[in-house]
Amino acid sequence: MLGKLRERYQKVMRPVGGAIARTGITPNMITGLTLVVAMISSYFFIVGDLLIGLAVMILTVVMDMFDGAVARAANLSSPFGATFDHTLDRYAEFFFMLGLMWGPIGAVSIAWWPYTPEDTFVPWIWGFFALFGMIMASFSRAKAESVGGMDNCSVGVAERQEKLILTIVGILLLALPETNIWIQFLSLISPVVLGFFVTIQITNILTVCIVVVGILSHITVVQRLAYAHKMILRPEMEAEINV
Repeated sequence: MLGKLRERYQKVMRPVGGAIARTGITPNMITGLTLVVAMISSYFFIVGDLLIGLAVMILTVVMDMFDGAVARAANLSSPFGATFDHTLDRYAEFFFMLGLMWGPIGAVSIAWWPYTPEDTFVPWIWGFFALFGMIMASFSRAKAESVGGMDNCSVGVAERQEKLILTIVGILLLALPETNIWIQFLSLISPVVLGFFVTIQITNILTVCIVVVGILSHITVVQRLAYAHKMILRPEMEAEINV
C-alpha cells in the first residue's frame, strides 16, 4: 500500500544519494552496515531500552533508503545488489523480532509489569508467527518473480513499510504510557475477554501490533499466490483460446 509512495521518496533522496556516492561509499557497504545497526537495535530491545532500540531501528530504515539512493545516483544498481539488500532486510527483521521476543533482561523493569525471567515484550509464539509470515510474504514474491517469470509481484495488503509502522507504533504505545493500556482496555470490556487474551499471551499493545503484522503478512502471502496464479496462467489460457 505505502509502496506506492516509493517513487516520491526516491526522488527526494536522489541528491542525498549523489552526495554519499561522491565519498566512495558503495550501496553494498551501506547494506552491510545496516545489518550491524539492526543487531545493535536488537541488543537494546533485549536489555529493555525500548525507546533507544526504536531510535536505532528507525536509523536502519533510513540507511536502507540511503543504499538505494546511492545505487540510483551512481548508477550502481545490479541484480546482486538487489539480492544482497533484500536478503539482509530479512536478517534485520529477524534481529528486530529476536530482541523483542528476548527482552527485557537485566535490571530493567517496566512500571506496570515487574520483570521476571518469563516476561518478554513479545511472547515467542507470536513473534515467530509474525516473523514467519514476513519471511513467507517476501519468499512468495521472490518465487513468483524468479520461477514464475513475473516482472513484479509486490501486491498485497501489507508490504514492509506497513509492517514497520505497526511495529513502531506498538513499541511507542508500550514504552510511553505509564500503564498497560491494552490490559486497561480489556478490563473495561469484561473479565472473560481479559482472561481469554491473557491465556493466549496477548497481554500488551506491542504484542497486539505484532499479531496484526503476522496476520497481514499471511494474508499478503495468499494474495500474492492468487495474483501469481492468475498472471502466470494467463498466457497459457490466451494461447489455448487462440489455437
